[in-house]
Parts: sequence; structure tokens; C-alpha cells
Amino acid sequence: MVESLYIHIPFCRKKCFYCDFYSVNYKENLASVYIETLCKQIDKLEDDFSTIYIGGGTPTVLGAPHLGKLLKSLKRVSKKVIEFTVEANPESLDEANIELFLAEGVNRLSIGAQSVNEGKLKKLGRIHSVKQAQEAVFLAKKKGFKNISIDLIFGLWNEDLAGWQEELSWAVKLPVTHISAYMLTYEKNTFLFKKVKTGRISPLEDDIVAQMYEFAMDYLPKQGFFQYEVSNFSKKGYVCRHNLNYWENNSYLGLGASAVSYVGGVREKSTSNVKDYIERLKKGKTPVVFREKLTALERAKETAALLIRTKGGIDFRKFKEKYGFDFLELKKDAIGELIKSGKARQNQNKGEPVGVYLTKKGFLFCDTASAAFL
Repeated sequence: MVESLYIHIPFCRKKCFYCDFYSVNYKENLASVYIETLCKQIDKLEDDFSTIYIGGGTPTVLGAPHLGKLLKSLKRVSKKVIEFTVEANPESLDEANIELFLAEGVNRLSIGAQSVNEGKLKKLGRIHSVKQAQEAVFLAKKKGFKNISIDLIFGLWNEDLAGWQEELSWAVKLPVTHISAYMLTYEKNTFLFKKVKTGRISPLEDDIVAQMYEFAMDYLPKQGFFQYEVSNFSKKGYVCRHNLNYWENNSYLGLGASAVSYVGGVREKSTSNVKDYIERLKKGKTPVVFREKLTALERAKETAALLIRTKGGIDFRKFKEKYGFDFLELKKDAIGELIKSGKARQNQNKGEPVGVYLTKKGFLFCDTASAAFL
């Protein structure tokens, strides 16, 4: 059975400099038809999901009427839902949306604050202010949300450690239960990537970015936000179950333009073009444009590459029970190199290795560690 459902809403009021590869400008007619298309797909689903995540883009840009229609269509497949998340940007999260979410069973909000520095928000092309971000969080709390997450980005050009420290000290004072801290990446074909290629901006030095990340790893746990994955910190009992399902490489279903599904070892990706997505389904065709079936060994290695990103790392016994491979033998050399370089350590029981996890240094080189297990 598939436990998690992800729905992608690719609309934004303004395409962000760093994510314009994924979003489209909002148009009422297009949004209306898109939501209708999603609802028809949802009506055909047979699973009852334990986690649902509506992301984007900016789902809240749709407004209460469209959101209400989408949420009501999900009632049939959310009877056993434990965690129901909707992403929201500060400028479009209003009282009507919050009341709608609560009435329709949404119990977790992920607010895209991105930064609490006005200059930094402008660099990122965001259209909300620091004040709007703060007001959005407090309004959600006041209306009844107990589980609120915010996203923050660090490592912009010309950014410094002191500014990042100030941002985190501000963030932990908010009534939030979860903080995601992402290092800025320059995705190919985005506006920011082009600015780097043309020399208009220069990425921040690696050592400064590392200092920022190390500060987050040291500071946030002291404030009650414990790291459970490379970029994610939560208060006790508030880890994101939906994302944990992804990091454990369990099955999930994705609906919407550019959404990815992973069911039974088969990964599928839908067309990223919204109009194409709608037209394909209207004609009774699949929106899937990419499909791959992983072998048992590929699934095992991919799971390891994801699990090593989590604080708990890889439990050798559980890994063998689920995938049939002795991970210690499968990746003995890679594990040895990571341990030798100080990037990983082994859990032991009576002198025998029972698992492996990344050290603080290892988290700094998380992508390298993941690649080693692939």
C-alpha cells in the first residue's frame, strides 16, 4: 500500500530567481482547469494515505475556492491521515485560507519565509516582507495550528555568518515546531544560474557556507530544534513524517505537473508543462514522460544514499531484512573511506558493527557520502 500522497501546485504570483525552473505565473483560467484535472485524478485513487503533502509553487496563491475544491476531493483518501501538510507563502496566507485548512483536516503548515532579512528577500526575488512572514506564523498559531514549519535559505552571495546567526536567533523565537535550513543551490537554466555563468554574481566561498551550516547544527539543538536530517530540525514529536517516508525510500504517489511517483520500485515523472499535463489527461493519455524500474540492488543502494542523510543513518539488520543485502559487505570500501576521513562512524553492539551514520563533518559532505553508496 502507498502511504504518502504528494500534490504539486506549480503556480506562483512571481517566479522566484532561484526556483523559476519549477513554477509558472498564476493565471485564473489555467489554475481552474488544473484543479479540476487533479480532482478527477483523486476521484480514481484507491489508496487511503497516512500523509498528504500539497506543495509548489505556492498552493495558497490559488485562493480559498480552488483550494476548498481540492481539499474536499481529498476527503475520501485521507480518512487515516496522520500528517496533512500544505505549503504556503507569507503574502498569500490569509485568515480565510487558514480557517479552510483547519476545517478540511490540514494539521501542518510549511511557510516559505526563506529569510528574515529584507535585503536577502529582495535578492531571492521574493515578494513578501519580513513582517508578512512573522505575521503569517503568528496568525496560523492564533487560529489553531500546532505544527508550523518555516523554510530558511543560507549561503547567498555576499552573505556573512553574523547575518545568518541573527536570522536563526530570530527564527527560534517564533511559535514554530520545525525549521528547514537549506543551502542555496544554483539550478541549471534558472535566472540565478545564468547570473553566475555571466559573472554578475559570485557564489559564496565554501568555508563561509560551511561555517553557516555548522552554526545551525550547533545552535538549533540548543534551542530545542533537533536535527533529524541534513537540512531539517524539529522539536520533539514534530519530525515531518511525509519527508521521512521519502528518505526511507518507501512508496509515494505524486500528482500534478512535474510530480514524481515511486511505487513498487518503479519511478515515474510527469510532464512539467501544466498545459501538456492537462491535455494528456483530457485525451486519456498518461502524463508520465519518464519511467524507470529499479533492480533490487539499485533500490537497496538508493535507499542507503537517502538514509545516510538522516541522523540515525543506516541500521544494518533492518536494511538486510528489507532489501536482502548485507550492507556492510555491499559497501565495505565506501564505509571504510568515510570512517577513515572522519565523515562517518559505526554503531556497535558488543564490539560488532550494527550501523553507520554521518558525523558533523560528514553532514558537510553529505552529497559525497550519498554518492559513495550509489
